[in-house]
Amino acid sequence: MPAIDQRAPRRRLLPIAPEGLPFVAVGLGLAAVGALFSWVAFGVLLLVAGLVGAFFRDPDRDVPQDHGLVVSPADGKVVLIETTPDGHYAGAGRTQISIFLSILDVHVNRAPGAGTITGVDYHSGSFLPAFNDKASLRNEQNRIVLDAAEGPVGVTQIAGIVARRIVFRPTVGQRLERGERFGLIRFGSRLDVFLPTGTTVHATVGDKVRGGTSILADLDFADPRPEGQP
Repeated sequence: MPAIDQRAPRRRLLPIAPEGLPFVAVGLGLAAVGALFSWVAFGVLLLVAGLVGAFFRDPDRDVPQDHGLVVSPADGKVVLIETTPDGHYAGAGRTQISIFLSILDVHVNRAPGAGTITGVDYHSGSFLPAFNDKASLRNEQNRIVLDAAEGPVGVTQIAGIVARRIVFRPTVGQRLERGERFGLIRFGSRLDVFLPTGTTVHATVGDKVRGGTSILADLDFADPRPEGQP
């Protein structure tokens, strides 16, 4: 059974990703039951429900609108910036920027740039720690290709050692705007972004970034002719 969810987005009634509402509801229900036995059980279970709600929080963000910018697809830490080698699934010579999401980060994923979705490719796999570089190739992942005006942009959702479900809501042919929400990965993960040759990178390894807000790169001087399909 595939671990990918392509349900259509729903209107948010709370600043929580819709996929998190059932988990919060279960936590609140257990807290209510716990209150029948002791206030300590009620307090502990209510705290757990609150922590779950915090994990699925989905704050609004002010997305930069300058032409050609690439924004971070998620909150987290930049752990890798390199050029893809020959034989890489994203194509050789692409600029790869990898972001690790800890359990404390916002886990809602956003489009790094504006474009039409031309490919979605889900792969089952291992569950190595998401900060491990091998996770980019071996872990469960969902590879997305956006046809941006400046060239194709790839973004890969990668499950971590705890995460076991990737959520991706749009479909092929749908257009995403820069910073638009498109999914999440439950309970720890990593996102890789693949950019055309010649992209000007503004991020550095170790940077703490925020999804939809932090600028990773500038595509204005990128080569729109990739050596391989992202």
